Amino acid sequence: MNRPVLRILPRATGISPFWRWVKWLLVVAFLVVCAIAVRMVQIEIQTSQRQAGYLSELGRDIAFTVADGPSDSIRVPAGGPYDLRFGYASLPSFEERLSARGFAVTAQARNSATMASLADKGLFLPYEEKDRAGLLLLDARGTPLFSATHPTLAYEGFDAIPRLVVDALLFIEDRNLLDPNQPNRNPAIDWGRFSRALVDQGVRVFDKHQPQPGGSTLATQIEKFRHSPDGRTATPSEKLRQIASASVRAYLNGPQTLPARKQIVLRYLNSVPLAAKPGTGEVSGIGDGMAVWYGRDFVEFNRILHAPPSAETLDEKALAFKQVLSLMIAQRAPSRFLRPGNPDLDRLTDSYLRLLAANGIILTSLRDAALAVPLELNRTAAVHPRVSFVTRKGVTALRANLLATLGVANFYDLDRLDLTVKATLDNTVQQAVSERLASAATPDGAREAGLYGFHMLRPHDDPSKIAYSLTLFERRDGANLVRVQTDSVNQPFDINRGARLNLGSTAKLRTVITYLQIVAALHERYGSVSVVELRSVKPDRQDGLTRWAVDYLSRTPDRSLRAMLDAAIERKYSANPGETFYTGGGVQAFNNFESTDNARILTVQRAFQHSVNLVFVRMMRDIVHYEMIQTAGPRSRWLNDPAARHAYLTRFADQESRVYMNRFYTKYQGKTADDALALLLRDVRKSPPKVSTVLRSVAPDAPQAWFDVRMRAALKGTKAASLTDEDLAKLYAKYGIDKFNLNDRGYIASVHPLELWTVNYLRDHPLATANQLQQASREARAATYSWLFKTRYQATQDRRIKRMVELQAFEEIGKSWRALGYPFASLTPSYAAAIGASGDRPAALAQLIGTVANDGRALPTERIARLEFAKDTPYETHFAHAPAPARAVLAPEIADVVHRLLRDVVQGGTAKRFAGGMTFPDGRTLDVYGKTGTGDQRFNVFARGARLIESRKVSRTATFVFVIGDRFFGTLTAYVHEPYAARYDFTSALSVQMLKSLAPALQPLLDDDRKSFSDLISNGKRG
Repeated sequence: MNRPVLRILPRATGISPFWRWVKWLLVVAFLVVCAIAVRMVQIEIQTSQRQAGYLSELGRDIAFTVADGPSDSIRVPAGGPYDLRFGYASLPSFEERLSARGFAVTAQARNSATMASLADKGLFLPYEEKDRAGLLLLDARGTPLFSATHPTLAYEGFDAIPRLVVDALLFIEDRNLLDPNQPNRNPAIDWGRFSRALVDQGVRVFDKHQPQPGGSTLATQIEKFRHSPDGRTATPSEKLRQIASASVRAYLNGPQTLPARKQIVLRYLNSVPLAAKPGTGEVSGIGDGMAVWYGRDFVEFNRILHAPPSAETLDEKALAFKQVLSLMIAQRAPSRFLRPGNPDLDRLTDSYLRLLAANGIILTSLRDAALAVPLELNRTAAVHPRVSFVTRKGVTALRANLLATLGVANFYDLDRLDLTVKATLDNTVQQAVSERLASAATPDGAREAGLYGFHMLRPHDDPSKIAYSLTLFERRDGANLVRVQTDSVNQPFDINRGARLNLGSTAKLRTVITYLQIVAALHERYGSVSVVELRSVKPDRQDGLTRWAVDYLSRTPDRSLRAMLDAAIERKYSANPGETFYTGGGVQAFNNFESTDNARILTVQRAFQHSVNLVFVRMMRDIVHYEMIQTAGPRSRWLNDPAARHAYLTRFADQESRVYMNRFYTKYQGKTADDALALLLRDVRKSPPKVSTVLRSVAPDAPQAWFDVRMRAALKGTKAASLTDEDLAKLYAKYGIDKFNLNDRGYIASVHPLELWTVNYLRDHPLATANQLQQASREARAATYSWLFKTRYQATQDRRIKRMVELQAFEEIGKSWRALGYPFASLTPSYAAAIGASGDRPAALAQLIGTVANDGRALPTERIARLEFAKDTPYETHFAHAPAPARAVLAPEIADVVHRLLRDVVQGGTAKRFAGGMTFPDGRTLDVYGKTGTGDQRFNVFARGARLIESRKVSRTATFVFVIGDRFFGTLTAYVHEPYAARYDFTSALSVQMLKSLAPALQPLLDDDRKSFSDLISNGKRG
């Protein structure tokens, strides 16, 4: 049945013997083509010739240049560990913050079209990457101020790496990487390992326990731990991105890749991540790894491994080799292998030692010697060498400024940025000044500086307890440039910018400016008003400044602002210290420094020149009264209007009660209920009614038994200790919380009512915050101050209302001070603010006098002249300050008057040591003017009835805020704190003389007189 069918088939299909032959010929041809293709793939895998040709041709078009202005072709990386550490990924945010602070991009990298295209396709930018980078700070002349390079230790080139290290690394990671017989080899792919990895991944689809050895080469590992998110390969596509990026990078310099492959070994050893260690941070690279984890000297262990084999050096070579080998192994899981008490690293290292010897990589003698020594990781915390904070004050301030400018979290991250910063500091002058300030702490140095004498140091004074600080600016090229910022305090604390010091009479400079601003405002209001109209103006009787202005303008023929300001500084005030002043919520008295001034009536000009306190206290009173009328209206409005009275009293009650609540919260927060009660009872007089009231107020729901135990314990040793149970029961009932209101209970116990309430509240809410306490106490606080609203207390109410209006006035004065650079949010609300009670900062005072010297125009302050990010990379970006116009913050007429007042201080006042100017070693003399100040800050303790029972000096300061010539200005402060402050009586004469002695140190700044500062800070433009 089958035969006929077989005979018919050829005829039915039309296939003749010829075509059958053709079919077989095609099959053979197909197999030959496949064999050729397989062979071509095999050859390509072995030689990489075709990809070498294609990728090296592609590499010719991969480039970047740096040109002026912002770039539209720059590509910022997404954020691998390397890109984050060096700051490349943060460049957009840095640019945004710098632009907001007056910087502009002056030059930036331009990527070629091919380079940009590769980045847009997801590849990591291919270029010759840096192994090391870090923050470099330069002074205005290009002298290094600070340098931080990370990793700290690294090989400079491939030939510097010991051969043993290279051979061991290649055996472990990539054995054919440096095969010279494969000149075009693509180092990104090891086809054998890659195919095995693919197979293992396929098996894992069915068997989750299948091991998954990596298919990475050294080249792709570098891409991974430098540029992949978190330094990991999370997806197959991420692995392909690593391979593609490493492939392109390998052929940047042509088809022959052996030099690039050597660079791969170098980069890997210099930057492989090796976990982190407390006190050190992240550890990268074999050099830092050996130093941190084994305490090895980088040069020494390389010398040992470079040395030829020798029996004498075998043991030390074995130890060094085993240690470095262990780090190559630990990189697979550094956080696991390098943690304390993990034996796996030692075991695995020994295993590799045997494999290396078995494969002829190391001698058996080296293996045996290495196996005999254990690995002992260095667990001790890093010991950083002590540095002098005195010599680094300017650098520390500059780095702090960079932190704020760039928005970087800490110095650790800042120091790892690939960033060069050119500062405005002059390091030559900075160091010379620092040395002279330090020298002044010795008797010989103080004597050489002329610091012993009248109103300065006495023969027995110890100069070592006095700290000096100097801030010096130079006005140049439309900015105030910080040239010197240093002090002699060997601590990180910066007196110039970080302290709130009582700088004494320097506050008179701020006060007189405020006074003249008010005079200018009154001139604007009434200067064009006719005499007839002026006669109808009826100022409030306490507004002395408005009354004077109206009277002056009614009589003078010259109504110009300048004439009125001149008249204002000729106004007279009494210097009599006999008057007491109601200010700051109480009665205060003040003294003059020189008792000879006490009986005098002085003009403002003379009082400023000789720094007479009482004149400025009275001037501040006039200023406050003026602002009280301006902010709250006439006295009749806030004293006679019932609604206004109630509003002010309510605000007073709220503010004062909040102060008490904060005080009581600080006293009792965090204490147990029993400890808080014991602390409260400690200051309560031990009588049954008082103790009963406290106990029933603090724990109103406590049972009788609890009350009895606490009562007997509190009254033990007193006459009331013999109370019977019946007596205690009566006390328990009589002083219950429902029997008296909060105020009455406070009165009975002689305890502030809010203190009773606080202890009770914290007993039930031990975890309450201060804000929660304030919110919860709102009704209790209102009830506590209910007495204040009763009509019989009108005099008391008037004092509180005046206090609240005075606080408003000080808020307005504070605004005007802050507009001129006062660095704090509020003033001390007392007339004493005029003589230094509100404190100040030397650097802020310097900027104020700089504004006066610049005719009332405020210039931007520059500490940073230029920033250069990512030099020699496709992310390179340069920033410099964009020109900014000066801001007019003070009328030029006011600045001119203040200028004259400051000159008077030098010509015949408290700074007359500079009456002849400041003479420099080269013979030049520059005019000097400024304001002195002596601060004597005391801590006073008063008993009831305002009786002073203790007074101690907390600190003493002597300050001179000055202008030298037409460019330089600043502040010099001498400062001593308790317990030493009480030993000294120096005045501002000390700071004036100290500045005078610094002339030789400041000389180099004058040598640049004929140079433009932009020439000093510029290295030219890069094309």
